[in-house]
Amino acid sequence: MAKIAAAKKSKMHDRTPGDILMSVICYIVFTLCALVCVYPFYYIFINSISANDLSARGVILFWPEGVHLQNFVSALQIDGLGQSAYISVMRTVIGTICTVSASAFLGFMFTQDKMWHRKIWYRMVVATMYFNAGIIPWYLTMRNLGLTNNFWGYILPAIVSPFFIILTKTFVESVPKELQEAAEIDGAGILRIFFRIMLPVIKPIMATVAIFSAVNQWNAFQDTLLLVTDKKLYPLQFILYQYLNQASSLAGQSNSGGGTGSLAGLATSQTPTSIRMTITILVVIPIMLVYPIFQRYFVKGIMIGAVKG
Repeated sequence: MAKIAAAKKSKMHDRTPGDILMSVICYIVFTLCALVCVYPFYYIFINSISANDLSARGVILFWPEGVHLQNFVSALQIDGLGQSAYISVMRTVIGTICTVSASAFLGFMFTQDKMWHRKIWYRMVVATMYFNAGIIPWYLTMRNLGLTNNFWGYILPAIVSPFFIILTKTFVESVPKELQEAAEIDGAGILRIFFRIMLPVIKPIMATVAIFSAVNQWNAFQDTLLLVTDKKLYPLQFILYQYLNQASSLAGQSNSGGGTGSLAGLATSQTPTSIRMTITILVVIPIMLVYPIFQRYFVKGIMIGAVKG
């Protein structure tokens, strides 16, 4: 321990004034970048808990004033919020599991020389990243498959993702081939190799794909606009999007004395700004809680191929 401490001290003494100056500049630059990234979330949060009249005038910049939680209480009373939250959670969980499973298996299979015409299949999958028929053909296909007003319309189109498959395939290719060869010598088949050998090894890239997929599923609402008219299948994002538009409109009507409807009382007591801030917090916080679970795998998974040897 004494030798290690002495080595550290010698390294510190070996640093030149230029090295110290560069370190200080780096710390300052990265601190400013961190503040630029964090401040928008902080600004939204303090405006969601501050007095609505002050928030509407834009005077809340650094510290909350007139702190209250009525905005969140009112937002949580939206009709159908519980059902929409359930749909969002289910599509995020099921969609993420399906996407990660398909990406892991296909990424593994596309590295196997024994796969029948694997290069052709792989190129066909990659080609979908560059060629898109458009919204109308996509909608007609979904309707012909019976996926309108169907929960599986949220899940099935996202299962096979070319980008995630490429990430997984690249990661699998970095795994030493000796692992698979040793398993094959012991008589293991493709499925056994995949489940018993590869899955434990490719956890970092699976965690990375899981984060990306979960964020995509949680934030999606355009497919609801195109495919779903049944209110029981509305996800949280779509419900809050509708509520934001209605509340902003009703707030303007109430100011002129014409506000009516189920959200009229809420719009009268609040402002479009406070509603917008509160809804943003409600939407962002749940998905932000997912990141710490996979964070230890994320950096390793996203740096695929950065170091070889």
